[in-house]
Amino acid sequence: MTRFEGKTALVTGGAKGIGAATARRLASEGATVVVADFDEPAAQETAREIGGHAVRCDVTSREDVEAAVEAAAALGSLDLLVTCAGIIRDNLLFKMTDEDWDAVIDTHLKGTFYAVRAAQQHMVAQKSGKMVLISSTSALGNRGQTNYSTAKAGLQGMTKTLAIELGPYNVNVNCVAPGFIATAMTQQTADRIGMPFEQFMEAVSEQVPLKRVGQPEDVAGLIAYLCSDDASYVSGQIVYVRGGP
Repeated sequence: MTRFEGKTALVTGGAKGIGAATARRLASEGATVVVADFDEPAAQETAREIGGHAVRCDVTSREDVEAAVEAAAALGSLDLLVTCAGIIRDNLLFKMTDEDWDAVIDTHLKGTFYAVRAAQQHMVAQKSGKMVLISSTSALGNRGQTNYSTAKAGLQGMTKTLAIELGPYNVNVNCVAPGFIATAMTQQTADRIGMPFEQFMEAVSEQVPLKRVGQPEDVAGLIAYLCSDDASYVSGQIVYVRGGP
């Protein structure tokens, strides 16, 4: 398919996991993809693999995010934005430090705010664009994740507000909320509770109606749909990717 031929996509947190799978999927359908990530060598590796471009980007830095947006726009246009950058600093509330809170909130909420604010300038001017923000099932509440759950719930509110504000300019904004996906982040969760990763994934899969753990590509497929003209009348939606209801 060539649904994204002639379009430029910026994927924050695009070096690994869901971000890398998304970058690959969009590139496979014709998009020119800018992979923005704090891990510059990994971003360069992913970009080389897909024939895209890499920029180092700390999403908690307004200057870095704005530079990444401008790098994408300089390729001709900025048509697609997917905000995958994220971290976890899990702990029970009474053990959670100010630094744990700030790091997660700044990465997810402030980082996404910087990206959408910079990107909308280009999308509003060209009267077209697609944004997909990445939330999580943790937005519904999850033990040991007060910071992460709060950030991911905030992104859902951001999505709905942006859809209202940017809709008149033909900019669609949607949100994807994955459940357990086999990534480095879920490896960290397994490590935190002291369970071997494969055993952890097996235990999780037993709780999923489809009886398997999601893969980054499962999420990337939905993101690609929301970025495409097939979803031209879909905006302000939160779509959970969890292998069941």
